[in-house]
Amino acid sequence: MTGEQEFEAVAAAVRERIDLDEDERERMREAVAGLRERAEEAIAELPVEADVIQVGSTARGTWISGDRDIDLFVRFPPELDREELESYGLEVSHAVLPDGREEFAEHPYVTGEYDGFDVDCVPCYRLDSATDIQSAVDRTPFHTEYLDARLDPDLAGEVRLFKQFLKGIGAYGSDLRTRGFSGYLTELLVLEYGSFEATVEAAADDWHPPVRFDPEDHATAEFDDPLVVVDPTDPERNVAAVCSPENVARLQHYARELLAEPREELFFPDPQEALSTAEVRDHVASRGTTPVAVRFDAPDVVEDQLYPQLRKSLAGVRDELDRRGFDPLRTATFADDSAVLFVELEVAERPAVERHEGPPVHVRQHATGFYEKYADDPAAYGPFIDGDRYVVEREREFETAAAFLESDAILDVALGLRVESALEDDYDVLVGEEVGELADEFGEELTDYFDPRP
Repeated sequence: MTGEQEFEAVAAAVRERIDLDEDERERMREAVAGLRERAEEAIAELPVEADVIQVGSTARGTWISGDRDIDLFVRFPPELDREELESYGLEVSHAVLPDGREEFAEHPYVTGEYDGFDVDCVPCYRLDSATDIQSAVDRTPFHTEYLDARLDPDLAGEVRLFKQFLKGIGAYGSDLRTRGFSGYLTELLVLEYGSFEATVEAAADDWHPPVRFDPEDHATAEFDDPLVVVDPTDPERNVAAVCSPENVARLQHYARELLAEPREELFFPDPQEALSTAEVRDHVASRGTTPVAVRFDAPDVVEDQLYPQLRKSLAGVRDELDRRGFDPLRTATFADDSAVLFVELEVAERPAVERHEGPPVHVRQHATGFYEKYADDPAAYGPFIDGDRYVVEREREFETAAAFLESDAILDVALGLRVESALEDDYDVLVGEEVGELADEFGEELTDYFDPRP
């Protein structure tokens, strides 16, 4: 069997697992009809005009078998003020999903369940152009309209293959935890190349970031991202803006693997087993490093607000540990009920003194100030001259990373606002083999950390 035949055989096998049968499509149609009826009845009671449309992958036939998500948008006139939009939108949404709960993105919406489907009911403005948006979600109906005119059933099938591949390699999802490929981005890339196979071939061989696509030749805005796909409905927006450099590289790596050795396991990988406490401790002992973990109660915010704050906080802690000479090797952050800033260090302990260089002696004003500051300090060695400048060896503030992390000095690094508040309340510091305690809550994340893969 040739490589092309192997690829087609694997693609066919994957299609068997992810394509939609008629029963599944009919259940979806019935659910959408029932939801739409509820929405239209509620809209009829409002003092303003509105309509309801289905958007997203289930509206375009690009959803994967087993996915149970329905996105309904309730569109209101653009002259309606934001407060009324939110009020009327929630009124309709709660009528559609009486047992639903309110969530908040740019404005509140309702999420819930209907006939076994997960449903989001979202208010937005009904506009003539995506460039006139008043809220980020206002673009979404334009995306559906654009793709409806261009995606036929065959292309929709190619999109499903690409989505499943991205899911398999861990690069699917535009949430700020994943920072991967959104459904809309996936659809636009398949439209650009014409098939799943052509898309992965291009990613494997032709992509040299920054990679840029402009489906409607807008050619107006400049974007500083590794992957740029100019939104065909809004030339000021990069559809791939959230996609991290790691996920662009991850697609390229696994595209090459798929083309070199086509196999279903890349689409449906076996889940990794969670590490136990003992296994984490074994990894720590064998690596000879000193991991430290700051553990605290996860702030009560949605993931798209939490993870940017965790990453900012992790960077702040890592940079300060690096500045203090503890040489971070690698970092990670995890969150569930708890949140963790995890930093693996090459250096566990520093000497009691540190070298501190002053200005050159010939820079009189600054040099004199430096000299006089330390001349009568009994804890300092020096000042003395090394080369042409004053140097002093002074007492180190923190000899261990743990001492720094357990002090109030951690609050002086660049932390996310909600993380800083959580640390002010309480937190634990785990050092060395103590990080094995994290396995009870984060065993799978620790598997990913100690068995890293592309």
